[in-house]
Amino acid sequence: MTEFSHLDESGDVRMVDVTDKPKTSRSATAQGSITMKPRTVQSIISGDVPKGNVFTAAKLAGIQAAKKTSELIPLCHPLTISWVDIEFTPGDDHIDIEAVAKTQESTGVEMEVLTAVSVAALAIYDMCKAVDKTMVISDIHLVEKRGGKSDHATDFRPGTGVITLSDSVAAGEREDRSGRILKSGFEEAGCAVEHTAVLTDGSDELGPTITSWIDEGVRLIVTTGGTGIGPRDLTIEKVEDLFERRLPGVEQALHAYGHGKVTTAMISRLAAGTVGNTIVVCLPGSPGAVKDALNVLIPTIFHAFPMIEGEGHGEQV
Repeated sequence: MTEFSHLDESGDVRMVDVTDKPKTSRSATAQGSITMKPRTVQSIISGDVPKGNVFTAAKLAGIQAAKKTSELIPLCHPLTISWVDIEFTPGDDHIDIEAVAKTQESTGVEMEVLTAVSVAALAIYDMCKAVDKTMVISDIHLVEKRGGKSDHATDFRPGTGVITLSDSVAAGEREDRSGRILKSGFEEAGCAVEHTAVLTDGSDELGPTITSWIDEGVRLIVTTGGTGIGPRDLTIEKVEDLFERRLPGVEQALHAYGHGKVTTAMISRLAAGTVGNTIVVCLPGSPGAVKDALNVLIPTIFHAFPMIEGEGHGEQV
């Protein structure tokens, strides 16, 4: 019987659910090495190995392995790899192997490059085992991964406030699920969420509440509710006059992600902008919409705060 060292409560293994993660450009680099007799290295370089061109065979094997990784590693997600390459650097008694891959997906490509290096090394071993019994494959490791959360190197986490606008929640008739989801999501990302409020739809207190929190040093304020087209959906009207700059890219990203899952998201009038050094984002009121927004905003939105302070755009992929 197979034994697993990491089991869930039911005693089974589980694939990570990346359904709600947005697709982004991702890349990874891995390296490894295979040691051998110096004369074996020279035979590979000169093309004297009986089985043929070692580097060509190993490169093709590694590329194919990268594309087939999900078939070899049970819980690895199948990815559409847009580019993969493998390079070999001969030394006196070894050959270093490096694999690089890129993709546009919801999860990283590091397993693919690690598999590519491993299989390329195995292909070299297979090609040369008849002439060298001393070969050792070693030091296979991930050098770098980029894309997704790895792109956002800033450690800054803004003090955050969450405002829920809902007549029923304010009246105690309904639980504030969306506000709770936002608070929990930003806290899990490392933000201090010390300011929360529940207001009625279209409340005249919305603007003053935002202004007061900004005066207290809150750097990110997120509202939920009141962004539809009903007669009491007035959040945007109450907030947009406060904006000094709109953030159309944030708005478009939120709209695009939401519309990709629920077509009625196009009716929402969500908004984002800056007030001084504070970013204000107005989201729809449904729990699903705020969950989607967290996937879009975290951690990308944190990169904006050093920019607001004039620290530049940082390194880009």
